[in-house]
Formats: sequence, C-alpha cells, structure tokens
Amino acid sequence: MDVSFWDGKRAPGVPDQIDLDQYNAVVEVIEHAFRRYAERPAFTGINHTLTFRQIDQYSAAFAAYLQNHTSLQPGDRIAVQMPNLLQFPIAMYGALRAGMVVVNTNPLYTEREMLHQFNDSGAKALVCMDVFARSVQNIREQTGLKHVIVTSLADMLPLVRRTLINGAARHIKKMVPAYSLPDAVPFRRALALGEKVGGFVPNYMRNPHDTIILQYTGGTTGVAKGAELTNRNLVANMMQSRATLSQVDPASGQKIKPDTGVKVVAPLPLYHIYSFTVHLMALFEAGDHSILIANPRDTDMFVRMIRPHKLTGFIGLNTLFVSLLNHPEFRKCDFSNLRLTLSGGTALVDDTARRWKDMTGCGIAEAYGLTECSPAVCMNPTGGLERMGTVGQAVPGTALKCIDDEGNEVAVGERGELCVEGPQVMKGYWNRPQATADSFTADGRWLRTGDVAVIDDDGFVKIVDRIKDMILVSGFNVYPNEIEDVVAQHPAVENCAAIGVADDKTGEAVKLFIVATDPNVTVEEIREHCRNNLTAYKVPRYVEFRDELPMSPVGKILRRELKDEEAQKQPQPA
Repeated sequence: MDVSFWDGKRAPGVPDQIDLDQYNAVVEVIEHAFRRYAERPAFTGINHTLTFRQIDQYSAAFAAYLQNHTSLQPGDRIAVQMPNLLQFPIAMYGALRAGMVVVNTNPLYTEREMLHQFNDSGAKALVCMDVFARSVQNIREQTGLKHVIVTSLADMLPLVRRTLINGAARHIKKMVPAYSLPDAVPFRRALALGEKVGGFVPNYMRNPHDTIILQYTGGTTGVAKGAELTNRNLVANMMQSRATLSQVDPASGQKIKPDTGVKVVAPLPLYHIYSFTVHLMALFEAGDHSILIANPRDTDMFVRMIRPHKLTGFIGLNTLFVSLLNHPEFRKCDFSNLRLTLSGGTALVDDTARRWKDMTGCGIAEAYGLTECSPAVCMNPTGGLERMGTVGQAVPGTALKCIDDEGNEVAVGERGELCVEGPQVMKGYWNRPQATADSFTADGRWLRTGDVAVIDDDGFVKIVDRIKDMILVSGFNVYPNEIEDVVAQHPAVENCAAIGVADDKTGEAVKLFIVATDPNVTVEEIREHCRNNLTAYKVPRYVEFRDELPMSPVGKILRRELKDEEAQKQPQPA
C-alpha cells in the first residue's frame, strides 16, 4: 500500500510512502513536541499565547487530576465540548496522556444530540464550557456521566483579563445561562488539584490499533455514528499531511528550510477531525504556532484577531474565505509571509480561489477527506503547484479507485464512487458492525466514500459530488457542485446551494438558493447567467433568494436541511 494505483509522479518533495514506525501512539507525538519545542509559542487564543512548555505543564496537571481525583480508568471515554479556546489542547492532551478515549463533541449540539452522543459513546466524563452547562444539567440524569468539568471563556488568561472577560460574558453579554451542577469542578480547580499531585502516570494507550478518538459523523443523513480512530490512523494521517504540505520551491523542487516563526490561523473547530489533525497533530509535531479563533462567524472579531500577526498559513473552507474576502478590513492584513492556504471540508469554488490569490498573493491548495479517514485522503501540492479544480493526489501510502454501481472498477478518467485504502482508514463505527460492513466494499478492503469522483492520468482527483446529492433530470445526472460553481461566479452572489426537487415532467428539477450581495439582482439575471454557462437541463427551474443558508458549525452548507424543507411543500416556479 506504498503508492496509489496510478503510474504518475507526485509533486516535488512529496514521498510515495511514510514511515509508520516513527511513532506508535499519538501521545508519543505530543511528548516529542513538548521536549523539542518547549520555549516556542504553541497556541494563541483571545490574544494570549501559551508556549509548548506551558501546554505541557497544564496538560500534565489535567492528566494528574483525571488519574487521582476521579474514578476514571484507562480506556474510559471523556467528552470534550468547547470552541477553539486555549483550554481545548490542554484538556485533549491531558486526557490522552491519562489514557482516556476522547469523544469530540460539537458545542452547538442540541440536548437531544448531546444525549445520543454521550450515551452511545458511553462517556463517563465531560469537559464543557459554561455556556452549555444548562443543557448538561437538563440531560445529566439520563446519561452515564460521573464527572463534569466546567470552563469559562477566558480561564487560561492572566488574572485581570480573565476576571474582566469572564465577568463580561456572564453578566453583561448574558452568554452563560444559569445552571445547577453542584458536583461540577471548575477547570482551573482541576488544574490546581492535578498540579498538587506532582505528576501523572504515563499510562496511555500504546498499541497502534487502540481506539483513542471517537469522532461522530453522519448526523445529517441519519443517526450520528462514532468513527473509531486509532493511534495508527491519526499518526499516519499526521505524517501523510505533513509530507504533502512540506514547502517546496517550485523552481528547484527542493524543500524550503523549516521556519521557526510559522503561524497558522485555526478558525475551524478543533473538535472537527480536519482541524484536529492539522493543528493538534501535524502543526504541533512540527513546532508550529496556531492562532485559535473561537467564533469564525463573527468576521469583525476574526479580522481583529489576525491583524496583529504575519500569518504563514491559513486553514479554512470556501464559505469562510468568502466571508473574509467580502470584509473591508481583511485586505489590510499583512499577507507578506503567507505561503500556504489549505481548503477542505467542502468544495472550493474556482471564483473564490481566484479572488483569494488576487488579494493575498497565495494560492489555495484544496484537499479532500472524511471523518472515517482521519480525515485526509487527497491534498494538492503547495508552493504554487496546486491544480485548481481538483483536490490533489492521494496522500502518501494511500490507494484510490472509482467503482460503478455494481462495484466494478471504472477506467481512469471515468466517473465512479471513490474508494480508499490506507493506514488512515478507521477501525469501524463504534458498536455498529452492520454500518461498518456497509461502508466497505464486499471484500472489506476499500472504504466507500459516497462521493462521485474522477481520477486523471496523473492521479489528481476531482470530486464531482455526493452520490446522494446528485439530481436526476429527465434521466440526466446533474451535480449540484457544478451548478454552484457557475452561479458563484456571478458578481451579485455571495453563497448558493442547489438541490433536486420533485417534478411531474422531469422526475426532478433543480432548485437554487442564493444569498445575494446585491438586493437588486433578479431571478432572470441568474437564469440568464446559468443559460450562458450550463446545458439547458442543468439550468435551475426554481430560484429562491434568502438572507442566509443553513450551515454546519464548520461552514458546510447543509443541502439536507434545504431538501427536508422542500419535502414539506410543493415547489412553485419562481
């Protein structure tokens, strides 16, 4: 499994394989970084920076607290539910060092979703932000949670700033609903108790095939399932990502000497596997500095948080790039050191990529992955070698193929369902053997992604769309990504989404939802733009303008919610 199936060459500096023996466990990666980069800045949040040494000390104290002041045993599950705060890496690394299995939990979950995830995973402990404590209180008795640790927004900041910010959040902005969790332990109290112990026992999960993260997925298409990600999965994907993202001089093909001043902005939530693998593993292992953004939807605050920094890298996705490009203050940021912009999580629109490069001088390298693959499957090379319109080549040590509806492999250049084999592919879904079997090919070897793709002769992959999102118009396959890519090029369009709706004549018809920057743009203008760029059967029959589109916390536009809305009514011509 050292190379993908094609015979082409990878980008300069990208190896065909990785050394899986370098680390056996994620904790080994963490400890290595602590030893090697102690005095370097590791994470900045709310304009306060902690070094690798400080993260080491705080996470060791948290590990000691879990081992000495709770009933938790190695292998028990602990849920972590908070946005991108300095507390996140401390809690994550501390829990892993103490031998726990971490359940990454979306802070925006409803009580129903929290209840399902905590019970499905068997979580015995929870670290959460006080903003969500009322919801925890409401469901606590229905779960197996034995320990709750509560943190506030500015808990890792110096005393004066901590007091002012936490007080303002609670009393002025009214961000924290009143709650009653009498046995809950404040996060700072847990750190103090752990520090008094004098150290933790390094009793972590050492086997490469031990599950250490339960990453829930599939909530938009059914009951959320916990993907079991092992030490081997996460270490492999870290190394695969690191190898692909190594900076290469396009002229010489030689790797650029690592910069000790690397700063990479982290707007995507760390509880999401994309951000987790990039920031908490790959960049951390390299000794790089992540700038944490707690609420990327507040674009004003986002820009204020990054203005003081000369960023080296930017991790994001299409909707995030669009919101920044449309903000008048963003162009005033210093892009002189920006060498890497990585996009993933959802399709990158060509127009967004062009606008980003025009404004920042840095091209966007699009990547592709899924939770079940820890997540990276494909990445574009960096340093100006990215190929727009593709998600790049398979990361080292990964094999890809596309299959038809009968499971037969299709020829290079033909469309089919993308299948993946590699060390980053999950062990399976937690306590769901049938769902696990259904997600692999009949021989159990290849993970079926559910995405329609084309692989070219050079191994570059183009994701056409989700199989379940494909629209069938009069027997013709219509892919929403193609329509959205065309519509996004219209100067009056900020965001858009295309779905299929029932139609008596054609079986399905295309309906388009638009968030416009110009209130005067008309349906006919949009249709004319589409007629000039799309075959007739792909032109949307229905067009609806909206103030906003439903999005996941990561910024993916949720077509499923739009489909559910339309299923409740009969579509009417615009």
